[in-house]
Amino acid sequence: MKSLIEDIKAIYRNDPAVRNIEFILYSGLHAILFHRFAHLLWNMNIPFIPRLISQISRFFTGIEIHPGASIGAGFFVDHGAGLVIGETVVIGKNAVLFHNVTLGGTGKHRGKRHPTLGDNVLVGTGATILGPVTIGNNVLIGANSFVVMKDVPSNTTVAGTPAVIIKRNGINGVQALPHTEQARKYDSAYIYTPEFYI
Repeated sequence: MKSLIEDIKAIYRNDPAVRNIEFILYSGLHAILFHRFAHLLWNMNIPFIPRLISQISRFFTGIEIHPGASIGAGFFVDHGAGLVIGETVVIGKNAVLFHNVTLGGTGKHRGKRHPTLGDNVLVGTGATILGPVTIGNNVLIGANSFVVMKDVPSNTTVAGTPAVIIKRNGINGVQALPHTEQARKYDSAYIYTPEFYI
């Protein structure tokens, strides 16, 4: 119940267009309600039903959230059409995701194979984040950015295809994203240099 209240508050906090009780019309709210129930059943190891619920939710909302995904309170989806969240995704509190965002896998990993997002993360329209990467707290990911097998440090803004850091701790500049540990195993020539160009 507490998560539901926080999810409703997130609508008013993030969307200036909402009026009075219009929050009940938001497809993102419908999707997270379906998901929280499906996720409860998933954690109880009930077969089939959680996946059925997620598919029904996808049909009615256009938002696909695997029942295995873990999503914190205060979750807000703006518009939502085309949003995909994979099975092993973990999302912290107060996340904002826009339409056509993909939190997916690369097809090359087993077990934990989808992104982990910290608290207060905003992911812009059409952004794609692939692999078991870690997105820190207080991160902004620009529209149509592409993040694959690279972590995003906390307190940063990233944008581009491929994505690079364009602001860190309030300072503008350009910096490459660090590869995840798994990526480094596959790329022995990879050397990360943390210089920040202003």
